[in-house]
Amino acid sequence: MTQKFSLAHLTVLGCPPPEMTYIAAMAGYDYVSIRPIYMGLPGEPNYDLANNKEMLRQTKTALKETGLGVHDIELAKIEEGRNVKQYEPAIEVAAELGAKSVLSSIWTPDRDFYLEQFAELCDIAKKYGLNVDLEFVTWASVFDLKGAVEVLKTVNKDNAGIMVDTLHFYRSRVALEELEELPKEWFHFAHLCDGPEEIPTDKAGLIHTGRDARLYVGEGAIDIVAIVNRLPEDILYSIELPHIERAKEFGYAEHARRCLQTTKDYLAKHPRG
Repeated sequence: MTQKFSLAHLTVLGCPPPEMTYIAAMAGYDYVSIRPIYMGLPGEPNYDLANNKEMLRQTKTALKETGLGVHDIELAKIEEGRNVKQYEPAIEVAAELGAKSVLSSIWTPDRDFYLEQFAELCDIAKKYGLNVDLEFVTWASVFDLKGAVEVLKTVNKDNAGIMVDTLHFYRSRVALEELEELPKEWFHFAHLCDGPEEIPTDKAGLIHTGRDARLYVGEGAIDIVAIVNRLPEDILYSIELPHIERAKEFGYAEHARRCLQTTKDYLAKHPRG
């Protein structure tokens, strides 16, 4: 089986989707994981393809010229003051581009609200033939695998899945055995990166590494092979590895290439058991 890789947008967030696609193709990726849902975070560019028809046209051209596919889109956040219905235009564009999944995460402690909203998001995505994959983020409201599993079991939607990010898996102190107990069909793709051994004790520290200073696979302390060995063999690896200083030093294209090459080198040295 040939392993497939996607370039996650956070790795090269300063690149609009068309430029990102050309960079991914030059580096040897198979897919891109784009961010057409604008969250309004500090310094976040707006790549709202549903309302930027020229950028959408350019993205389609880049995909056609490179032969790459869009694997997933992000980020359908579930939070108070936001209704998941507003994500439908982005989901429709995702389907138009051939995407397979919508990435989501939960940022409110209101359980009834987030369960209702996640279920509705699954229903919207299903209309377009997409999965919804829930990511547990260490500083979010649903922050570990147990919490994500509880959501999936409660909403009981056949297009719902869980997306494991190796950094959050490590920092949320998830036990490897937890993965072994779950249905393999819940896992459609995973985010790969590495991180330092020390886990920050404050939210600011968690956010800094998560958004600005992740390490190349094999460079840090995370037992990545132990995690991926417990995921389906045919799962897609999306490399989410933002590192502001390295992106400045090498440029986005070279940083993206190094992300993929170091991951491939690591996986070659640590074959599935």
